[in-house]
Amino acid sequence: MSTAKVIYQGELRTECTHLKSGDTFITDAPTDNNGQGAAFSPTDTVATGLASCMLTMMGIKANQLEVSIDGATADVTKIMASEPRRISEIKVVLHFPTEISKKDQTILERTANTCPVHYSLHPDIKKDITFIWG
Repeated sequence: MSTAKVIYQGELRTECTHLKSGDTFITDAPTDNNGQGAAFSPTDTVATGLASCMLTMMGIKANQLEVSIDGATADVTKIMASEPRRISEIKVVLHFPTEISKKDQTILERTANTCPVHYSLHPDIKKDITFIWG
């Protein structure tokens, strides 16, 4: 079964639908690539997907450790390269509102750095990950 359906709506915009839930979002080409920049670009969704996956996997592990990372946030910066146009680097700064033990921090950081999206990205894409606890 398919995961999603993407419809090109013209004017460099797509509508993406998650088939199981019906949730949708749009993408728009960025202003530096002939678009309006009115929504996430496809490459923005890739970079943001890394941070979302890291936090999700950390949340699963935190539940197993019986610690909370509720309220954690991630600041994501995507850096593009040219010839060919591609993502060259993704910077993720993860902020955690509460302090937890160093042992649990280490476990959670390792979990984040082994998330499926992290493993799925091309090895040429630099991943600069920072964890800020408490």
